[in-house]
Amino acid sequence: MKRIIFALLLTMPFFLMAQKKEEKKLENQIRQYFFVMLTAGPDRGQDSVTAAKIQEGHMANINRLYQEGKLKVAGPFGDDGKWIGLFIFDCPNKEEVEKLLETDPAVKSGRLNYEIHPWWTSAVGSFSVGKPKKSQE
Repeated sequence: MKRIIFALLLTMPFFLMAQKKEEKKLENQIRQYFFVMLTAGPDRGQDSVTAAKIQEGHMANINRLYQEGKLKVAGPFGDDGKWIGLFIFDCPNKEEVEKLLETDPAVKSGRLNYEIHPWWTSAVGSFSVGKPKKSQE
């Protein structure tokens, strides 16, 4: 019995290392997310009180979607360009993303429009595609 326990204790670190290595491989698998570009909508003429209320609802919706695990990244751009902000959704299909976007008060009110694009990456945000090629200068 002592030999069996000793053998188990001896092999345990190798088993755990193999398990961690397998988990790391799974983290680096490429999978589909949905990249949503938020653009200015056709109806941005609300008074400041109404616009502030819409923005408050927009932020509450972002927090809800994040807590549900559907929204992975959200944020505004810092310039006055055509792009207002972006979302990255973790959903099985484009139709679910569209339904979630329609729950956003800024989209419902016409303050924001959106473009949805399937986007591929790993769960950790980067992946290895092999050794980089040497430049031919």
